[in-house]
Amino acid sequence: MAADTILTMHNISKAFGGVTALREVDFEVRRGEIHALIGENGAGKSTLVKVLSGAVHADRGEITLDGRSFIPRNPFHARQSGIAMVYQELNLAMHLSIEENLMLGIENSRFGFIQRREYVSRITRALEMLCHPDLKPGMKVMALSPAARQLVEIARGLITDTMVFVLDEPTSSLSRFDAEHLFEVLKTLKAQGVSIIYISHFLEEVQYVADRFTVLRDGETAGAGEVSETPVGKIIELMVGRPLTEMFPRKPHEIGDEFFNVRKLKGKKLPVNVSFSVRRGEILGIAGLVGAGRTETLRTIFGLDEIESGDITIAGNVSIEGTLSPHDMINRDVAFLSEDRKNEGLALSRSIAENITLSCLPKLSKFCMVSDAAINRVSGKAAGRLSIKLVHVTDKVESLSGGNQQKVALARLLEEDADVFLLDEPTRGVDVGSKVEIFGLIGELASQGRSVVIVSSYLPELLGVCDTIAVMHRGILGPKRLASEWDEFAIMNEATSGRKSNE
Repeated sequence: MAADTILTMHNISKAFGGVTALREVDFEVRRGEIHALIGENGAGKSTLVKVLSGAVHADRGEITLDGRSFIPRNPFHARQSGIAMVYQELNLAMHLSIEENLMLGIENSRFGFIQRREYVSRITRALEMLCHPDLKPGMKVMALSPAARQLVEIARGLITDTMVFVLDEPTSSLSRFDAEHLFEVLKTLKAQGVSIIYISHFLEEVQYVADRFTVLRDGETAGAGEVSETPVGKIIELMVGRPLTEMFPRKPHEIGDEFFNVRKLKGKKLPVNVSFSVRRGEILGIAGLVGAGRTETLRTIFGLDEIESGDITIAGNVSIEGTLSPHDMINRDVAFLSEDRKNEGLALSRSIAENITLSCLPKLSKFCMVSDAAINRVSGKAAGRLSIKLVHVTDKVESLSGGNQQKVALARLLEEDADVFLLDEPTRGVDVGSKVEIFGLIGELASQGRSVVIVSSYLPELLGVCDTIAVMHRGILGPKRLASEWDEFAIMNEATSGRKSNE
């Protein structure tokens, strides 16, 4: 072990039943470096860091931390030993305040009373580092957006004395602004000698922030190296096991007549004023900063958030005004993918098969009865179509990696056989190979004449996949233009100022 090595994991192996998650993995992190851990969904990244954090116990292997043998007994022991974890699936107590969440597990008490003053300055400093003065310690976590909750989770890792800071997809819910501030925080921690394990599917982030990388594929170490010396194409090839020639595959599709129209839509808080139309076979992207009202727009259209005014027209002859419900929209062949798959997009304790068929049970019923065989047959076919990595469709969804969970949520939408698809962050937490598959799937929907609306914080995704793009600013949606007329600068300019780049 080199003198500057802070962490080594040698021959780490872990199996869950008959499924091998890790097979003799070797992983090494130097002191004061940002080390990217990369791989497709199901490659073993999250399992490896859970072994490090004590959440999962390895079947075999050795861990050395700061020159000494380290056997993490549980997450609390790992945290006391200097391992700070930010999981991909947030681990917050929703009914508690930000302050209470940040202190949870590290409280000091005297005569049964928590010594709150000891933590106030650290909590304040951690929130200030993230450049979000709107996050107040007393705010309830349940009242925060998914992006704000992600920032709270990151802040938990900033208030303790940490040797190794592990971040699993930390920017999956963040805007570009927040992500850039996070990168500056990581560089500050690095300068202070903290080692950072950075898990991300955004390879441009890896290129920007990381010093070295390790790639896992199918539970094994596929390669490692210096980020600055390795072309991104080589990293992708290590991840998927084959050359990847096209990131944004474009399927030929014809754009037809206007089909889905939203006019002067206003929610109770957001959106303020949204009007747009989508034609058959059109893919419309909605860009904007976190908090601009993109998610609220889709939720209001689908009936999840209350509509104050406006109307929605489908196929030119069905006008919907006033109170809406998801049931109404599903009956009108509108499908919705939530950005919050953990709490809204999936029933994690139910099986993969049940989740995929949940919205189409009437189509599978016979004499008001649905057989398990029919559910398993349909879900098995859907899982194969989206290349979901699983043992059996009867397994619980919570047993899958985050990216494969996202595919299950998408598979359910496809089984609805809708005419309009509202997709909120459809590739969040999904590996690069699976992203390409999802982009191809969206193109296939368009080629079938379906209307697709995508909300995404990842601008290359919108520019690469969409036919048209519109930008939201403070609850107001600007006019859509052809994707070819936009670039990242123009989108960000309109998102931050509300003005077009030529104004």
